[in-house]
Amino acid sequence: MSIPQSGGGLIEHFSQLAEYMESGCKPKSDWRIGTEHEKFGYCKDTLKPLPYDGPRSIRAMLEGLRDRYGWAPVLEQGRIIGLTKDGANVSLEPGGQFELSGAPLETLHQTCDEVNEHLREVQSVADDIGARFIGLGAAPVWSHDDMPLMPKGRYKLMNDYMAKVGTHGTQMMRRTCTVQVNLDFSSEADMVQKMRVALALQPVATALFANSPFFEGKPNGHKSWRARIWRDLDASRTGMLPFAFEAGFGFQRYVDWVLDVPMYFVYRDGRYIDALGQSFRDFLKGELPALPGEKPTLSDWADHMTTVFPEARVKKYIEMRGADGGPWRRLCALPAFWVGLIYDQTALDAAWDLAKGWDAEMREDWRVAASVNGLQAVVGGVRMLDLARELVAIADAGLKARARPGAGGLLGDETHFLDALRDSVETGKAPADELLAKYHGEWGGDLSRIYAEYSY
Repeated sequence: MSIPQSGGGLIEHFSQLAEYMESGCKPKSDWRIGTEHEKFGYCKDTLKPLPYDGPRSIRAMLEGLRDRYGWAPVLEQGRIIGLTKDGANVSLEPGGQFELSGAPLETLHQTCDEVNEHLREVQSVADDIGARFIGLGAAPVWSHDDMPLMPKGRYKLMNDYMAKVGTHGTQMMRRTCTVQVNLDFSSEADMVQKMRVALALQPVATALFANSPFFEGKPNGHKSWRARIWRDLDASRTGMLPFAFEAGFGFQRYVDWVLDVPMYFVYRDGRYIDALGQSFRDFLKGELPALPGEKPTLSDWADHMTTVFPEARVKKYIEMRGADGGPWRRLCALPAFWVGLIYDQTALDAAWDLAKGWDAEMREDWRVAASVNGLQAVVGGVRMLDLARELVAIADAGLKARARPGAGGLLGDETHFLDALRDSVETGKAPADELLAKYHGEWGGDLSRIYAEYSY
């Protein structure tokens, strides 16, 4: 989840909403890679999730990173709820999931170094307090009541609202983790093509990174329960955005959709003001019931944009949102997959050629099939495994064309970050398949063994 945004001053003209997004356009030389990943923290002896307070807690983790590694604290109502350093930040998801939102970096080598450094720091602090962290798409054993709600005003409002819409909102908040990458565009036309590729092919990322086959202590019948949760969360703010594939799609059309999404809150003076279900269109007119007579700032607009959750999201960049959290190799493979597909024009065109003939129904069918069957999905006679294999090859070609060597030119180009995905398309197995094989095999149905074998 996002921290409060800093978008700018008072909105004086309707056109500023689209201009805010358009201001993200950058020349290719300035394109960057921002990787985000979440993980579950737990007590090493009890295997229970970390509470917010106490000697072995989320607060202790944040304070340890602050004191030992020079992170600056982010406070809300006097409580530490995040950290910042060198363009990156550490934040908390509603159930205490620990998230690194990485700095915008030039190469995959740099972003993977950042991941490594972060996990090393986290492990160092966690070892001292008797905690560990694990990368999975959904909490395998813990119940809703096991997961503490973090002390952030935004989450209290969302928790109350999620219980009233959809059927899986509170599960998403407290018991899921993701890895995503944020990527740039050069123009409105470039955004449109990248957004269409991102939305249409997000189910392939879901299948390749599927890593949540367990929930509440048993198999759940899905390779990605996290993706299943997102299918029935809040229809007004999630999904595959069929309008993005219609003629005339661009910044303004996306703005129109976001304006129709009910609000959660307005952030003022360090506090979240309840605006649940209210309209940003009314806010623009000075008629928001939560703040009568007051008009929004661009910061308010930036905040509202963080409360929509489609499979790919536009802000001043595009967020790829379809992958489960997972093991170390996959944290580097996710940005490699999307950078390879969309930061080289030849690769981007090839990816779009695979999906441009699909209609909204087929795109939704892929979304559903990916969550249920992962790489074993079949839609319209096409096998997900074949589609994934082709896209990994396209991503490989895109990374070769980028030709970005590591430090000193000693590490080769960025293609080796796809190795985990090459293994998957060669074996036909995503992490969920490996987990299920162990559960039904050597683990003998003992799901507690997942912690020792799959923690960082």
